[in-house]
Amino acid sequence: MTENTHHLEAARLAKLEKIEQLGIDPWGQRFDGHLHIDAARAKCPEENGVDGETVRVAGRLVRWSDSGKLRFGHIQDYTGKIQIAVSKKEVDETTWELVDCLDRGDNIGVEGVLKLTKTGEKTVFATKLVILGKSLAQPPEKWHGLEDIETRLRQRYTDLIYTEGVLDRMLKRLKIIESVRSTLKGEEYFEVETPVLHAIAGGAAARPFITHHNALDIDLYLRIALELHLKRLMVGGIERVYEIGRVFRNEGVDSTHNPEFTMIELYQAYGNYETMMDLAEKIISNAAKVVNDGATVVPWGDKTIDFTPPFARAKYGDLFREHAACDMHDAAAVAAKAKELHIPTENRHPDVIVNDVFEATVEDALVGPVFVIDYPSSMCPLTKRKNGQPEIAERFELFVDGLEVANAYTELNDPRLQEALFKTQLQGLAEEDSMAKMDHDFVRALKVGMPAAGGMGIGIDRLVMLLTNTKTIRDVIFFPLLKPEVF
Repeated sequence: MTENTHHLEAARLAKLEKIEQLGIDPWGQRFDGHLHIDAARAKCPEENGVDGETVRVAGRLVRWSDSGKLRFGHIQDYTGKIQIAVSKKEVDETTWELVDCLDRGDNIGVEGVLKLTKTGEKTVFATKLVILGKSLAQPPEKWHGLEDIETRLRQRYTDLIYTEGVLDRMLKRLKIIESVRSTLKGEEYFEVETPVLHAIAGGAAARPFITHHNALDIDLYLRIALELHLKRLMVGGIERVYEIGRVFRNEGVDSTHNPEFTMIELYQAYGNYETMMDLAEKIISNAAKVVNDGATVVPWGDKTIDFTPPFARAKYGDLFREHAACDMHDAAAVAAKAKELHIPTENRHPDVIVNDVFEATVEDALVGPVFVIDYPSSMCPLTKRKNGQPEIAERFELFVDGLEVANAYTELNDPRLQEALFKTQLQGLAEEDSMAKMDHDFVRALKVGMPAAGGMGIGIDRLVMLLTNTKTIRDVIFFPLLKPEVF
């Protein structure tokens, strides 16, 4: 804390004491009957000099003039901002003394008459004012918000208040999730909750976080996927099932990855991966409309993305041939390309190398939205093979401007093949990664009988990035992971 900040916060403490001396609770009381600020603004007369309704509004004081017999400021809530004006002659003596104790950052409630000022500003001219919570922390020096990135991420609460656009983006995140739920409700899906602590890390290839349960004296894993429990529920008769939940992968942090993230997984009995493509188009286009005033064409950096269905579809092998300039089934050619790209090949499964070459040569070229379909089957141990083409899995990934947003399969429901695949750990995957242990109970569930089905996972954080024109995942997560702060 700088000396100046210490001085300013000491002044706030002095004002707190003055409020208490006035017999006023500086932490506020119940304040009923107030309108959201956007609703109050809508009631304001459009003509200067005309008195409007008497309204009550509440929010945080984000601008404030602290001198003179007529004080002006702005308060904001999550719906917007409105100007307030407090005249010494319009309030009682105690309230005016309280006005002298206000600071930017305080939460206040105001009752007054709506008017349009000469400058065209919608304003509540106060007849009553109460404090609803004193702020003891000095806000950012510049009115337009925090500039230090680490401070913004560590103090998201301050970032939401003072940095333009942050609260709006985070509210759009909530609207996107609400839209996803609404779309799935319309498709007759049921939302469920499944365990976060797993005895076996499964459902994806990722390194898990390990914890220990003391009472049972067993190691457990924070879930890396939602898949296997949802499929158990489908076996049990919930034919259309989904969960929106947090998953955890003990991996790196960059602009598109956070170790703790939100995803949706869903499964539909009697569908396949084409069913999932149709559903993905509905989910994403509906979400785009919700946060972009009904439009499915959204801004993305210096260009736009058109989420109007249908999305393009392209085969993995065709794209590989186009961008890597060789056939994915030609092991020698793929190895040569890998060497050119400095991708290691020794003691690694050929299809792992194929996928590494694909990621290096194809993904950044995918503008999209485009469904990349029909992956090498050995990369997809939970996926049904194409009839007559056992080397190809009925899987797609949805890419938008090189960013993977969704992953889907025609689900494997043959317990014999599933058990065999669980026993075959791909070369090149580390032992501490997932899928190194057999999930016997899941195989047992498949033996009970899982219907033919389509399944899909969508990364909620990445979807929010795309629909809010945000280039880094940490800016769409309320509290991204950071190293501990030293106090």
